[in-house]
Amino acid sequence: MNIFRTKDVSLGRTEMRRHLKLWDLILLGIGAMVGTGIFTITGTAAATLAGPSLVVSIVISALCVSLSALFFAEFASRVPATGGAYSYLYAILGEFPAWIAGWLTIMEFMTAISGAASGWAAYFKGLLSNYGISMPQALNGTFNPEQGTYIDLLPILVLALVTGVVLLNSKAALRFNSLLVVLKFSALALFILVGIWHIKPENWSNFAPFGFGQLYGGSTGIMAGASLMFFGFLGFESISMAVDEIQSPQKNVPRGIVLSLSIVTILYALVTLVLTGVVHYSQLNVDDAVAFSLRSIGIGWAANYVSLVAILTLITVCISMTYALSRMIYSLARDGLLPQSFKQLSKNSRVPKNATILTGVASAIAAGIFPLASIAAFLNICTLAYLILLAYGIIKLRKDKGMPKEGEFKTPLVPLLPILSILICFSFMLQYTKETWIAFGLALLVGLVIYFTYGYRHSRSEERRVGKECLRLC
Repeated sequence: MNIFRTKDVSLGRTEMRRHLKLWDLILLGIGAMVGTGIFTITGTAAATLAGPSLVVSIVISALCVSLSALFFAEFASRVPATGGAYSYLYAILGEFPAWIAGWLTIMEFMTAISGAASGWAAYFKGLLSNYGISMPQALNGTFNPEQGTYIDLLPILVLALVTGVVLLNSKAALRFNSLLVVLKFSALALFILVGIWHIKPENWSNFAPFGFGQLYGGSTGIMAGASLMFFGFLGFESISMAVDEIQSPQKNVPRGIVLSLSIVTILYALVTLVLTGVVHYSQLNVDDAVAFSLRSIGIGWAANYVSLVAILTLITVCISMTYALSRMIYSLARDGLLPQSFKQLSKNSRVPKNATILTGVASAIAAGIFPLASIAAFLNICTLAYLILLAYGIIKLRKDKGMPKEGEFKTPLVPLLPILSILICFSFMLQYTKETWIAFGLALLVGLVIYFTYGYRHSRSEERRVGKECLRLC
């Protein structure tokens, strides 16, 4: 049994249409990143983990993500293939490590979609409550019989809509996504411009009320805040998963990743500073923090606009992530590691139909049953684990393939930066609770069962090996 067999994943003929330009990629990345993290998780993280020093947490998270973005950029330039980290590691480390990365990516994106849908529902409920409207108790929250809630219906409904949008041709879906990204920026710009005049410096006086925290195993502080705010940057890798549909992917994928990540980091830092300056951090443990802060200073019209735009634009995260995850499942099915029905493309729009439907159904179930905080922690630990594999992969890439050629993206300071990335990711992983680690272990176990009972035997690599053996014997 050779679970470390590699394959050539370099770009060749694709059944999809190459029509996405650099601007499409930047908006795809921003659409995936700017959403639940900035509109909902920011308030919770400030109130319970880091206080105003959350802005430092954001910078630390951004640095960690930036290291991984550099690795993604070099891989995308040197090993251009759909499937992101999965395909990169398939070429360098072999099939089994690639499957683990692919499975963890599926877990990441599925829970990210669920988290975004839950954040959308929180803002929608907040807006409805201003008019005295509420959902029936049984359908108004995740599974908690003690509180009389059994399923959160609104996230399920919005994911049904998103699945329908992504089943359109990808250009139409991303145009809709781009329009909503522009609206999203208008709401955050309004918040910054209005909120900056209501900042009370005394709200920042106790800048780090929970301290720095611990590098390993902490529960509060700047580092714990960084581990949670890592959630807000996830989605930049969705760009590399659309490589089959990108014009000049070796140039545009690295550029799209770096530019979208830079824009989002600046935006997150500004919003966090204004948010904790307008309202004392202790009051921000709410799901609609940005709108809540505007209401608390009596600017209801701006709060309602932010809520309305958040309701519309959190959908962009769902669209971007659903788009990327369906391509991830398509890649795994194309390689034989998942059933072949998931690589089926629709006749007219040429999008992976069954993979998109699976993405929508699985994400809707998770959003309807599991609370947002649990979703965010599980998502982060899955992502950090496969980013450790990616960091090791870039070291192995340099060892096996040498330095990048002229015109290819070059990650500086290898192996120093990959080793630093591994240490930071591992530090973040140790900030999570025992329950999160148990969920992570169970997810890994399910992934192992799928690979060894189905994936290994149906792999295209195995088919090619058997075919070669038959030819030799014949």
